[in-house]
Amino acid sequence: MQLAFSKMNGAGNDFIMLDNRDGRLVLDSAHVARLCDRHRGIGADGLLVVESPAYGSDFRMRYYNADGNEAEMCGNGARCFARFTRRLGADMTEISFETPAGTIRASFPQSEVCVAMSDPHSHRSPASLEINGRTVEVHFINTGVPHAVVFTENLDNVDVVKDGAALRYHPDFAPKGTNANFVQVLAPDSVAIRTYERGVEGETLACGTGVCAAALLQHLRAGSASPISVRVHGGDLLRVGFERSGDKLHHVTLTGPADFVFEGTISL
Repeated sequence: MQLAFSKMNGAGNDFIMLDNRDGRLVLDSAHVARLCDRHRGIGADGLLVVESPAYGSDFRMRYYNADGNEAEMCGNGARCFARFTRRLGADMTEISFETPAGTIRASFPQSEVCVAMSDPHSHRSPASLEINGRTVEVHFINTGVPHAVVFTENLDNVDVVKDGAALRYHPDFAPKGTNANFVQVLAPDSVAIRTYERGVEGETLACGTGVCAAALLQHLRAGSASPISVRVHGGDLLRVGFERSGDKLHHVTLTGPADFVFEGTISL
């Protein structure tokens, strides 16, 4: 079977894009993992599938990590998904699409894509956890998927793979684990981030839900005002907007690039 695909990236986080609105394509985890393999497949951090909606939105988004497992949400992927639907003929100024994390809306300011994220939840007070023989203060919030965040004074000194894996598999986040982020504050309204992504099992150039987690936790810990700029490891600058009512954060938006790289076909 010849499978048509597009390759996209959002701030360096790269994805395989598939159109399955007719429902003919059936993928299992092995198919996804092979397609995402950087040596024997197309190569990507994850795979996104456009499907017909079930509950009245414009589309349904399915997202799979590079290991083949389906995940609830991906912020950078959502921006790429939104731009991809325009290539499929969705000539609208705003679209909506269904995800396991809720219905997402996207708009297209200038050359970027702005995604209205689902409301964050499961915020925890900072906890002192032991990783690799030392104790660190770990923050946690779910921005569509779970994110642990460690604030540090120097990102360059962080062993993201080693410390990220220790957090990703820490008993406190069992059984499903968590994404692990390391954040340096650059200014009250600006931070930099490096992320170890669950399902990729390594550091990626960017993670949209991790960017949202970093910005929201910076607000909760330091009172930083919306919007907050977040510099990702790939060098791009993303912006996170939000509103707060009492203890609740809502109307979270993630704005940044979503670029086409190439398209082609591959044997499945």
